[in-house]
Amino acid sequence: MEPKHSLFLNSPDIVPPSLSRGMTVTDLIDVMGRTSFEARNVHRGAHLFRRMIQEGDVIWLAIAGAGIAGGMGGIVVSLMEAGFIDVICSTGAQVYHDLHFAFGLPVKAIHPNHDDNLLRQHGDTRIYDIGIREKETLEAQDEIVRRFVKNCYEEISGRPISSWEFNSTLGNWVLRNSRYPERSFTAAAARLGVPIFWDSLANHSIAMNLVRTEREGHPVNLSAQQEIFDSAAITFSSPQTGFIELGGGGPKNFIQQTGPTISQIFNLPFEGAERGLQIGTASEKDGSLSGCTFSESVTWGKYRSAESARLVQIWGEYSVMFPLLAAFVLDRCEKRQHKNLISLMPESRKRLESAL
Repeated sequence: MEPKHSLFLNSPDIVPPSLSRGMTVTDLIDVMGRTSFEARNVHRGAHLFRRMIQEGDVIWLAIAGAGIAGGMGGIVVSLMEAGFIDVICSTGAQVYHDLHFAFGLPVKAIHPNHDDNLLRQHGDTRIYDIGIREKETLEAQDEIVRRFVKNCYEEISGRPISSWEFNSTLGNWVLRNSRYPERSFTAAAARLGVPIFWDSLANHSIAMNLVRTEREGHPVNLSAQQEIFDSAAITFSSPQTGFIELGGGGPKNFIQQTGPTISQIFNLPFEGAERGLQIGTASEKDGSLSGCTFSESVTWGKYRSAESARLVQIWGEYSVMFPLLAAFVLDRCEKRQHKNLISLMPESRKRLESAL
Protein backbone atom coordinates (compact mmCIF):
# COMPACT_ATOMS: atom_id res chain seq x y z
CA MET A 1 0.00 0.00 0.00
CA GLU A 2 1.44 3.35 -1.09
CA PRO A 3 2.08 5.70 1.90
CA LYS A 4 -0.14 8.77 2.09
CA HIS A 5 1.23 12.28 1.93
CA SER A 6 1.67 14.06 5.25
CA LEU A 7 -1.04 16.56 6.16
CA PHE A 8 1.81 18.74 7.50
CA LEU A 9 3.56 18.88 4.12
CA ASN A 10 2.90 22.58 3.47
CA SER A 11 3.40 23.74 7.07
CA PRO A 12 6.48 25.87 7.86
CA ASP A 13 9.59 24.08 9.06
CA ILE A 14 10.70 24.70 12.64
CA VAL A 15 14.31 25.81 12.52
CA PRO A 16 15.61 26.70 15.99
CA PRO A 17 16.18 30.48 16.03
CA SER A 18 19.02 32.12 17.92
CA LEU A 19 19.19 35.27 20.01
CA SER A 20 21.72 38.06 19.63
CA ARG A 21 22.89 41.03 21.63
CA GLY A 22 20.94 44.23 21.11
CA MET A 23 17.72 42.58 19.96
CA THR A 24 14.55 44.69 20.22
CA VAL A 25 11.20 43.53 21.58
CA THR A 26 10.02 43.34 17.99
CA ASP A 27 12.96 41.07 17.13
CA LEU A 28 12.18 38.88 20.14
CA ILE A 29 8.52 38.47 19.17
CA ASP A 30 9.58 37.48 15.66
CA VAL A 31 11.83 34.83 17.21
CA MET A 32 8.98 33.65 19.43
CA GLY A 33 6.85 33.17 16.35
CA ARG A 34 9.34 30.64 15.05
CA THR A 35 9.07 28.46 18.16
CA SER A 36 5.94 26.91 19.71
CA PHE A 37 3.35 26.83 22.51
CA GLU A 38 2.34 30.21 23.97
CA ALA A 39 5.37 31.95 22.45
CA ARG A 40 3.83 31.39 19.03
CA ASN A 41 0.48 32.66 20.31
CA VAL A 42 2.17 35.84 21.58
CA HIS A 43 3.52 36.33 18.06
CA ARG A 44 0.06 35.73 16.58
CA GLY A 45 -1.51 38.12 19.11
CA ALA A 46 1.02 40.86 18.38
CA HIS A 47 0.30 40.68 14.66
CA LEU A 48 -3.46 40.59 15.26
CA PHE A 49 -3.18 43.76 17.37
CA ARG A 50 -1.16 45.30 14.52
CA ARG A 51 -3.91 44.43 12.01
CA MET A 52 -6.56 45.94 14.27
CA ILE A 53 -4.59 49.19 14.23
CA GLN A 54 -3.62 49.25 10.57
CA GLU A 55 -7.02 48.18 9.25
CA GLY A 56 -8.96 50.80 11.21
CA ASP A 57 -10.76 48.81 13.91
CA VAL A 58 -12.42 50.71 16.74
CA ILE A 59 -10.37 49.04 19.48
CA TRP A 60 -11.83 48.28 22.91
CA LEU A 61 -9.59 47.43 25.85
CA ALA A 62 -11.03 45.40 28.75
CA ILE A 63 -8.95 45.46 31.94
CA ALA A 64 -9.70 43.01 34.76
CA GLY A 65 -7.56 42.22 37.79
CA ALA A 66 -5.23 44.72 39.46
CA GLY A 67 -2.86 45.66 36.65
CA ILE A 68 -3.50 49.40 36.94
CA ALA A 69 -2.89 49.35 40.69
CA GLY A 70 0.40 47.61 39.92
CA GLY A 71 1.63 50.39 37.62
CA MET A 72 0.45 49.29 34.16
CA GLY A 73 -1.54 52.46 33.56
CA GLY A 74 1.45 54.03 31.83
CA ILE A 75 1.33 51.35 29.13
CA VAL A 76 -2.35 52.09 28.55
CA VAL A 77 -1.56 55.82 28.33
CA SER A 78 1.14 55.15 25.71
CA LEU A 79 -1.30 53.16 23.57
CA MET A 80 -4.04 55.77 23.87
CA GLU A 81 -1.67 58.58 22.95
CA ALA A 82 -0.68 56.64 19.83
CA GLY A 83 -4.36 56.27 18.91
CA PHE A 84 -4.31 52.50 19.42
CA ILE A 85 -7.06 52.32 22.10
CA ASP A 86 -10.44 53.95 21.44
CA VAL A 87 -12.69 52.67 24.28
CA ILE A 88 -11.96 51.10 27.68
CA CYS A 89 -13.95 48.97 30.09
CA SER A 90 -12.25 48.72 33.46
CA THR A 91 -13.29 47.72 36.91
CA GLY A 92 -14.16 50.73 39.03
CA ALA A 93 -11.40 49.65 41.41
CA GLN A 94 -8.77 50.27 38.75
CA VAL A 95 -9.96 53.81 38.16
CA TYR A 96 -9.88 54.35 41.93
CA HIS A 97 -6.34 53.00 42.30
CA ASP A 98 -5.20 54.85 39.17
CA LEU A 99 -5.81 58.11 40.99
CA HIS A 100 -3.25 57.24 43.67
CA PHE A 101 -0.52 57.88 41.12
CA ALA A 102 -1.98 61.17 39.92
CA PHE A 103 -2.15 62.56 43.47
CA GLY A 104 1.16 61.09 44.65
CA LEU A 105 -0.38 58.80 47.28
CA PRO A 106 1.86 55.96 48.56
CA VAL A 107 1.88 52.75 46.48
CA LYS A 108 4.84 50.47 47.17
CA ALA A 109 6.47 47.47 45.49
CA ILE A 110 6.65 44.85 48.25
CA HIS A 111 7.34 41.13 48.64
CA PRO A 112 4.16 39.03 48.51
CA ASN A 113 5.07 36.92 51.56
CA HIS A 114 4.01 38.84 54.65
CA ASP A 115 2.30 38.29 57.99
CA ASP A 116 -1.03 39.86 57.04
CA ASN A 117 -2.15 40.10 60.67
CA LEU A 118 0.96 42.20 61.34
CA LEU A 119 0.32 44.36 58.26
CA ARG A 120 -3.18 45.06 59.50
CA GLN A 121 -1.83 46.17 62.88
CA HIS A 122 0.48 48.64 61.11
CA GLY A 123 -2.24 50.08 58.86
CA ASP A 124 -0.85 48.43 55.74
CA THR A 125 -2.95 46.79 53.03
CA ARG A 126 -1.76 44.86 50.02
CA ILE A 127 -2.75 43.48 46.64
CA TYR A 128 -0.32 40.55 46.33
CA ASP A 129 2.99 42.43 45.90
CA ILE A 130 1.50 45.95 45.87
CA GLY A 131 1.66 47.75 49.22
CA ILE A 132 -0.92 50.45 50.05
CA ARG A 133 -1.39 52.44 53.26
CA GLU A 134 -4.92 52.50 54.65
CA LYS A 135 -4.86 56.06 55.98
CA GLU A 136 -2.33 57.83 53.73
CA THR A 137 -3.56 56.17 50.50
CA LEU A 138 -7.06 54.72 50.78
CA GLU A 139 -8.63 57.21 53.17
CA ALA A 140 -6.87 60.07 51.41
CA GLN A 141 -8.18 58.78 48.08
CA ASP A 142 -11.70 58.50 49.48
CA GLU A 143 -11.57 62.14 50.48
CA ILE A 144 -10.36 63.11 47.00
CA VAL A 145 -13.26 61.23 45.36
CA ARG A 146 -15.77 62.94 47.64
CA ARG A 147 -14.18 66.32 46.94
CA PHE A 148 -14.51 65.69 43.20
CA VAL A 149 -18.21 64.84 43.53
CA LYS A 150 -18.87 68.08 45.43
CA ASN A 151 -16.69 70.23 43.14
CA CYS A 152 -18.25 68.86 39.93
CA TYR A 153 -21.72 68.06 41.21
CA GLU A 154 -23.50 70.25 38.69
CA GLU A 155 -21.89 68.30 35.81
CA ILE A 156 -22.71 64.81 37.09
CA SER A 157 -26.15 65.33 38.65
CA GLY A 158 -29.69 66.05 37.57
CA ARG A 159 -30.05 63.13 35.15
CA PRO A 160 -29.18 59.44 34.83
CA ILE A 161 -25.59 59.17 33.58
CA SER A 162 -23.32 56.43 32.29
CA SER A 163 -20.04 55.61 34.01
CA TRP A 164 -18.09 56.95 31.02
CA GLU A 165 -19.64 60.39 31.66
CA PHE A 166 -18.66 60.21 35.32
CA ASN A 167 -15.12 59.08 34.43
CA SER A 168 -14.70 61.73 31.74
CA THR A 169 -15.66 64.47 34.19
CA LEU A 170 -13.40 62.88 36.82
CA GLY A 171 -10.47 62.67 34.39
CA ASN A 172 -10.76 66.32 33.42
CA TRP A 173 -10.93 67.29 37.11
CA VAL A 174 -7.77 65.21 37.73
CA LEU A 175 -6.03 67.06 34.88
CA ARG A 176 -6.75 70.36 36.64
CA ASN A 177 -6.21 69.37 40.26
CA SER A 178 -3.65 66.58 40.60
CA ARG A 179 0.11 66.81 40.98
CA TYR A 180 0.99 64.12 38.41
CA PRO A 181 -1.87 63.92 35.87
CA GLU A 182 0.49 62.34 33.32
CA ARG A 183 0.57 59.20 35.48
CA SER A 184 -3.19 58.62 35.24
CA PHE A 185 -4.87 56.66 32.47
CA THR A 186 -8.20 58.15 33.61
CA ALA A 187 -6.88 61.67 33.00
CA ALA A 188 -5.34 60.68 29.66
CA ALA A 189 -8.61 59.11 28.50
CA ALA A 190 -10.52 62.31 29.28
CA ARG A 191 -7.91 64.40 27.47
CA LEU A 192 -7.99 62.15 24.38
CA GLY A 193 -11.74 61.52 24.22
CA VAL A 194 -11.56 57.83 25.17
CA PRO A 195 -14.67 56.68 27.08
CA ILE A 196 -14.00 54.55 30.19
CA PHE A 197 -16.89 52.30 31.20
CA TRP A 198 -17.08 50.33 34.44
CA ASP A 199 -18.11 46.68 34.29
CA SER A 200 -20.05 47.21 37.55
CA LEU A 201 -21.63 50.34 38.96
CA ALA A 202 -21.46 49.11 42.55
CA ASN A 203 -18.51 46.80 43.14
CA HIS A 204 -15.72 49.26 44.03
CA SER A 205 -14.58 52.06 46.33
CA ILE A 206 -15.79 54.91 44.12
CA ALA A 207 -19.35 53.60 44.41
CA MET A 208 -18.85 53.11 48.16
CA ASN A 209 -17.95 56.79 48.43
CA LEU A 210 -21.00 57.74 46.36
CA VAL A 211 -23.13 56.23 49.10
CA ARG A 212 -21.63 58.71 51.56
CA THR A 213 -21.85 61.73 49.24
CA GLU A 214 -25.52 60.89 48.60
CA ARG A 215 -26.20 60.89 52.34
CA GLU A 216 -24.42 64.26 52.52
CA GLY A 217 -26.79 65.77 49.95
CA HIS A 218 -25.03 65.01 46.66
CA PRO A 219 -26.77 62.02 45.02
CA VAL A 220 -25.40 60.76 41.70
CA ASN A 221 -27.68 58.66 39.49
CA LEU A 222 -25.56 56.11 37.60
CA SER A 223 -27.71 54.23 35.08
CA ALA A 224 -26.93 50.64 34.06
CA GLN A 225 -29.46 50.97 31.22
CA GLN A 226 -27.70 54.04 29.83
CA GLU A 227 -24.40 52.21 30.23
CA ILE A 228 -25.55 49.28 28.10
CA PHE A 229 -27.16 51.51 25.49
CA ASP A 230 -24.11 53.74 25.09
CA SER A 231 -21.68 50.83 24.77
CA ALA A 232 -23.91 49.18 22.18
CA ALA A 233 -24.22 52.50 20.33
CA ILE A 234 -20.45 52.71 19.96
CA THR A 235 -20.21 49.19 18.54
CA PHE A 236 -23.25 49.70 16.28
CA SER A 237 -21.74 52.93 14.90
CA SER A 238 -18.29 51.43 14.30
CA PRO A 239 -17.44 50.17 10.80
CA GLN A 240 -15.46 47.34 12.42
CA THR A 241 -14.48 46.44 15.95
CA GLY A 242 -11.54 44.77 17.69
CA PHE A 243 -11.57 43.63 21.33
CA ILE A 244 -8.46 43.28 23.52
CA GLU A 245 -9.13 41.60 26.85
CA LEU A 246 -6.70 41.60 29.76
CA GLY A 247 -7.98 38.86 32.02
CA GLY A 248 -11.65 37.91 31.98
CA GLY A 249 -14.65 38.50 34.21
CA GLY A 250 -16.85 41.56 34.03
CA PRO A 251 -14.81 43.81 31.72
CA LYS A 252 -14.50 41.00 29.16
CA ASN A 253 -18.22 40.33 29.18
CA PHE A 254 -19.16 44.01 29.16
CA ILE A 255 -17.43 44.74 25.87
CA GLN A 256 -18.46 41.44 24.29
CA GLN A 257 -22.15 41.85 25.19
CA THR A 258 -22.44 44.89 22.92
CA GLY A 259 -23.05 42.58 19.93
CA PRO A 260 -25.84 40.49 21.52
CA THR A 261 -27.46 43.70 22.83
CA ILE A 262 -27.77 44.88 19.25
CA SER A 263 -28.79 41.57 17.65
CA GLN A 264 -30.71 39.71 20.39
CA ILE A 265 -32.22 42.54 22.44
CA PHE A 266 -32.80 45.20 19.78
CA ASN A 267 -33.32 42.67 16.95
CA LEU A 268 -31.08 44.59 14.56
CA PRO A 269 -28.88 42.84 11.97
CA PHE A 270 -25.44 42.56 13.56
CA GLU A 271 -22.95 39.71 13.44
CA GLY A 272 -20.52 40.67 16.21
CA ALA A 273 -16.97 42.04 16.41
CA GLU A 274 -14.43 41.35 13.68
CA ARG A 275 -11.43 40.51 15.87
CA GLY A 276 -10.59 39.51 19.42
CA LEU A 277 -7.43 39.07 21.50
CA GLN A 278 -7.52 37.73 25.05
CA ILE A 279 -4.72 37.26 27.58
CA GLY A 280 -5.57 35.25 30.67
CA THR A 281 -4.95 32.16 32.77
CA ALA A 282 -8.52 30.92 33.28
CA SER A 283 -9.52 27.46 32.09
CA GLU A 284 -12.73 26.81 30.17
CA LYS A 285 -13.36 23.56 32.03
CA ASP A 286 -15.35 25.07 34.90
CA GLY A 287 -17.67 26.95 32.58
CA SER A 288 -16.54 30.33 33.89
CA LEU A 289 -16.92 33.54 31.95
CA SER A 290 -13.20 34.21 32.27
CA GLY A 291 -12.40 30.85 30.68
CA CYS A 292 -14.97 31.14 27.90
CA THR A 293 -13.22 30.54 24.56
CA PHE A 294 -13.62 32.74 21.53
CA SER A 295 -15.26 29.94 19.56
CA GLU A 296 -17.87 29.61 22.33
CA SER A 297 -18.41 33.39 22.17
CA VAL A 298 -19.12 33.11 18.44
CA THR A 299 -22.21 31.02 19.26
CA TRP A 300 -23.56 33.99 21.23
CA GLY A 301 -23.04 36.45 18.38
CA LYS A 302 -20.20 38.23 20.13
CA TYR A 303 -17.82 37.66 17.18
CA ARG A 304 -18.50 37.17 13.50
CA SER A 305 -16.44 34.05 12.99
CA ALA A 306 -14.30 31.52 14.83
CA GLU A 307 -11.60 31.90 12.16
CA SER A 308 -8.26 31.51 13.95
CA ALA A 309 -6.66 34.42 12.08
CA ARG A 310 -9.18 36.80 13.67
CA LEU A 311 -9.30 35.44 17.23
CA VAL A 312 -6.21 34.79 19.36
CA GLN A 313 -6.17 33.57 22.94
CA ILE A 314 -2.90 33.76 24.85
CA TRP A 315 -2.65 31.66 27.99
CA GLY A 316 -0.57 33.73 30.37
CA GLU A 317 -0.52 36.42 33.03
CA TYR A 318 -1.17 39.72 31.31
CA SER A 319 1.42 41.77 33.23
CA VAL A 320 4.00 39.71 31.30
CA MET A 321 2.29 39.36 27.92
CA PHE A 322 0.62 42.74 27.42
CA PRO A 323 3.79 44.89 27.62
CA LEU A 324 5.33 42.75 24.88
CA LEU A 325 2.35 43.27 22.57
CA ALA A 326 2.18 46.99 23.38
CA ALA A 327 5.89 47.49 22.67
CA PHE A 328 5.52 45.57 19.41
CA VAL A 329 2.70 47.72 18.00
CA LEU A 330 4.25 50.97 19.22
CA ASP A 331 7.35 50.00 17.26
CA ARG A 332 5.66 48.61 14.15
CA CYS A 333 2.65 50.89 13.65
CA GLU A 334 2.32 54.53 12.72
CA LYS A 335 0.26 56.62 15.13
CA ARG A 336 -3.43 56.85 14.33
CA GLN A 337 -5.64 59.91 14.51
CA HIS A 338 -7.59 59.90 17.77
CA LYS A 339 -11.22 58.95 17.19
CA ASN A 340 -12.40 60.98 20.21
CA LEU A 341 -15.47 58.82 20.69
CA ILE A 342 -16.58 60.97 23.62
CA SER A 343 -17.26 63.84 21.22
CA LEU A 344 -19.08 61.43 18.87
CA MET A 345 -21.31 59.91 21.55
CA PRO A 346 -24.39 62.06 20.74
CA GLU A 347 -24.13 60.97 17.11
CA SER A 348 -23.64 57.30 18.07
CA ARG A 349 -26.67 57.38 20.36
CA LYS A 350 -28.77 58.99 17.63
CA ARG A 351 -27.69 56.39 15.07
CA LEU A 352 -28.76 53.49 17.25
CA GLU A 353 -31.98 55.22 18.28
CA SER A 354 -32.86 55.83 14.61
CA ALA A 355 -32.34 52.14 13.77
CA LEU A 356 -34.78 50.95 16.45
